[in-house]
Amino acid sequence: MKEITVAELFAGVGGFRLGLEKASVRYRTVWANQWEPGKKLQHAFDCYDKHYGPSLTNSNEDIAIAKTNCPKVDLLVGGFPCQDYSVAHSGDAKGIEGKKGVLWWYINDIIGERKPDYVLLENVDRLLKSPSKQRGRDFGVILRCLYDQGYYAEWRVINAAEYGYPQRRRRTFIFAARNTTKWYSSVAKTINDNPREVLYKTGFFADQFKVTKGEDIVHEYSLKEKFNGEKYEDLVDFSNSFQASFENTGFMLNGKVCTTTTTPYKHKQTTLGDILESDGVDDKYFLGNDLEKWRYMKGAKKIERTAANGHSYVFSEGPIAFPDPSDRPSRTMLTSESSTNRSTHIVEDPKTGNLRFLTPVECERLNGFPDGWTDTGMPEKFRYFCMGNALVVPLITRMGKQLLKIIK
Repeated sequence: MKEITVAELFAGVGGFRLGLEKASVRYRTVWANQWEPGKKLQHAFDCYDKHYGPSLTNSNEDIAIAKTNCPKVDLLVGGFPCQDYSVAHSGDAKGIEGKKGVLWWYINDIIGERKPDYVLLENVDRLLKSPSKQRGRDFGVILRCLYDQGYYAEWRVINAAEYGYPQRRRRTFIFAARNTTKWYSSVAKTINDNPREVLYKTGFFADQFKVTKGEDIVHEYSLKEKFNGEKYEDLVDFSNSFQASFENTGFMLNGKVCTTTTTPYKHKQTTLGDILESDGVDDKYFLGNDLEKWRYMKGAKKIERTAANGHSYVFSEGPIAFPDPSDRPSRTMLTSESSTNRSTHIVEDPKTGNLRFLTPVECERLNGFPDGWTDTGMPEKFRYFCMGNALVVPLITRMGKQLLKIIK
């Protein structure tokens, strides 16, 4: 069968590639880019290259430079940071440019130049609501760019734990299909007949990530004209004016957006306890005599503080379970995992009953990576950092299987 060529942007330690290759041998990643700004040692890239290289097609340079080397592929994938997506006019020619250093614009450039049939992207869930002073603008800019480039787009906020995985990790996934594909024509016809069919039954995410309707309220927005009927002059005008309430499910076709709130069907839970190493771990992972310090960090607090302007206020925060419950999925893992702060997971060791940190292997399991995936010579602290940045691999495998149906 025909292979599906893939380019992987912001590749990290290879979560997209690993997930797709688990879905089918038809996926062949022909180019990947990973660059950690401001770091002399590129541990994530070295990990990627150890598993998938060494190869001249694995790029380790700033995406602003590397983007020109991205080949034409069937599928473009990547997870990129949530930043400020505002745009402005540039120079006397009044061209349009995104805010300098924002990674979305490099993705947009690659889409415009290479015109992949399909695009699959991952971002944090707050992308849909940023910035706080103009809710929905940033995600609206992304959808408007995809519309301008000739794509249909869908999105879904997916919490991995709600689909049977051991971590409560919420991420926004965006799938786009170019207007030259059969899928585009098929979904356009469905939307014209019954838009709710796409939201709940026939859309890209609907089969692998089944949902119930919940509130049957669909919000509609236009990316072409303002609420008063005036057309946006250009992308700058759009960036300055657009705002919307994007819910956790939606699609965009021909500049029209439909979005609603959906609820996943209940799945059997995989728990934190299910992934813990049970045959004994190194003594260095145990807390020792620091229990009181950890109880304080994890506990509820109300602390009087004084701002720089002299204003007094009360800082408060609620408690975090200590230790983390082993009979439910874990909290979201952050890049600071294993450091001394309240977000770090502390578990009861299955063998000794004593309290300890998660091991790097357990963190890999929380994201669905094979044991030892990041054990490639990087410092242990960076193994935690990589997993705090990574996506949940089995989610990508499910998306890869769905894309096979679409391409067929």
